[in-house]
Amino acid sequence: MDLLGNDYPYSTSALTGKHALVCGASKGIGAATAKMLAKAGADVTVCARNEEALNQLCQELKTLGSGNHHALPLDLEDTESIRTAVTDLLQQRGNVHILINNAGGPPGGPLLANTVSDFEAPFKRHLHAAHTLTQIISPGMEQEGYGRIVQIISTSVKEPIPNIGLSNTLRGAMASWAKSLSRELPPCITINNVLPGFTNTERLGSLASSINQRTGKTVEEVHDGWMSQVPIERLIEPLETASAITFLTLPASGGIRGVSLAVDGGRLRGI
Repeated sequence: MDLLGNDYPYSTSALTGKHALVCGASKGIGAATAKMLAKAGADVTVCARNEEALNQLCQELKTLGSGNHHALPLDLEDTESIRTAVTDLLQQRGNVHILINNAGGPPGGPLLANTVSDFEAPFKRHLHAAHTLTQIISPGMEQEGYGRIVQIISTSVKEPIPNIGLSNTLRGAMASWAKSLSRELPPCITINNVLPGFTNTERLGSLASSINQRTGKTVEEVHDGWMSQVPIERLIEPLETASAITFLTLPASGGIRGVSLAVDGGRLRGI
């Protein structure tokens, strides 16, 4: 499957003239999303802490589309830095039409093992950052008459996943936040969530290692247990998830608002 080649599902000019800000873009689903948006013609600003990885990604984005791409090194746990950096970005590169809220998840483990202080950094990195970015960026979206906000969260919004209690709590808060905003944002701005299932990323590998250390199961046994729950019997590739995210940013998706779309190979059992 070559979703950035001959099998690319969208027009390569669908997002021409649109400026996208992709958070957590240094790897995984965030990087894949940046590539998909660039392929669709968007000007993409990629954001993460790893400046070297962002610069490398920008070089790749230049080969995928005709847009103007930019790296924005940023720590999403630093709210004041977000305000300063994104305000400067808007002044230098113009309004943002597409905001992808994405960040790395917290460590796994039982929820009762977490102290209150354990919640602070993940909530800053996810909920606080997403809220701050939306407050700064949405007025420009309204001015432009076009806005698409997408959160990359988790299927735990629908069905909590064992042994990642802090992440389950955080993802649920993000989904409720987005649904609330879907009733408040101007008509020209949509907000939706994408819920990745078991996806072929470093994050999933680290969770498998954590389960191995805690239970003694081999990584292969952990993986097989996950796949037994997935009707397509394989991991989702990041570009597959990015394809769904990109659809929600297109002009054609304007009627979709306040939904949580699972990209999980059919694992969730609810309708």
